Amino acid sequence: MSDQLVIRCVSKDDFPEWLTLWEGYNKFYGRHGETALDPEITRSTWARFFDEHEPMQAMVAERSGKLLGLVHFIYHRSTIQIKPVCYLQDLFTVDHARGMGVGRALINAVYNTAKAVGIQRVYWQTQETNTIAMQLYDQMAQKIPFVVYHKKL
Repeated sequence: MSDQLVIRCVSKDDFPEWLTLWEGYNKFYGRHGETALDPEITRSTWARFFDEHEPMQAMVAERSGKLLGLVHFIYHRSTIQIKPVCYLQDLFTVDHARGMGVGRALINAVYNTAKAVGIQRVYWQTQETNTIAMQLYDQMAQKIPFVVYHKKL
């Protein structure tokens, strides 16, 4: 095992550690306890990473055999360009690894993966209160003046 940070595609063997990261990510965004995701959503999300017909992908950051972070991203079509775009949907780093370059490495891995398949734009969103992460995001991408709306149906 190496002390070097490795960013790689998630493997089926990663499920237990990925699940811990996934639960930490969801807890950060208030989805825990009574508001936790239905376990079927987690099972479905995990399965999508290994379905070649799904546009959803996952990578993890690993050091010394332990997962320190995850990133999930989705390629999709756009009405304003011919080539697909990449939506970086989830990014999470364990508390003890924050500030150590894990998030930056995961974002760069998404950039590199998307670029390798001809994608020219990666975008994501975060909560306005996620100010620590936004310090990194401000260095890695341009903040655009859009407001996100959503409605549960």
